[in-house]
Amino acid sequence: MKTYSGSRTASGCSVTVTDDDGRRALNPRHDLRNHSPDGFEWGYAGSGPAQLALALAADVLAGDDEALRVYQRLKARVVVGLSREGWTLTADELAETIRTL
Repeated sequence: MKTYSGSRTASGCSVTVTDDDGRRALNPRHDLRNHSPDGFEWGYAGSGPAQLALALAADVLAGDDEALRVYQRLKARVVVGLSREGWTLTADELAETIRTL
């Protein structure tokens, strides 16, 4: 099962992806849209949360165009409500939420 985890470190917010291939940092997908060159954030509506929502949508979905269509709604539905202390979401949870957007 693919999971996404966010935590706060001394150097900022860290988001990792864990799946059958191991663990890696989530690609922020600045190539699609650069909302936050300083990195991810969550727990409020802003540029860092927008970058996180875009990165999550792009990783879960097969196409970049679809990710660009839904990420602002994903930010409003999920990312703004994530605990500032840390969080974990599954790819299945995200995909189901995206289907309802």
